[in-house]
Amino acid sequence: MHFQKGDIEEYLQGVWDAIEAGKYQIAPRPKNRELLTDYIITEEEELDIIKRLTPMDFSDAVPNDHRGREYEILYIFGKNINLLERFGNQERNVSLYIKFNKISDQYLFVISFHEQEHPLSYYFK
Repeated sequence: MHFQKGDIEEYLQGVWDAIEAGKYQIAPRPKNRELLTDYIITEEEELDIIKRLTPMDFSDAVPNDHRGREYEILYIFGKNINLLERFGNQERNVSLYIKFNKISDQYLFVISFHEQEHPLSYYFK
């Protein structure tokens, strides 16, 4: 796939619209919960981070690998953010891995919101 910055700006606008309309869910996956365990961060703060994403944070778009959902495209972003450790009281710069599945411009699934396991490459950097 080939993307222009405008494509990603439009996608992000749909993400923000879904959040504002309350049509979203952050998946309760173990990796996502781990971030909440390791750092002091609320769902409101997670949403604020998502609202600050820009096309420069975009990494890739990949087909959904779940059987029967291959037509869905998942968008991957990364963002560096300072977070306070829950145990230890140190602030750390954390590289986040954020993956979305926006269904028919009507509902947003935040599939991944956790620390990056591997460095991302960024599409527009």
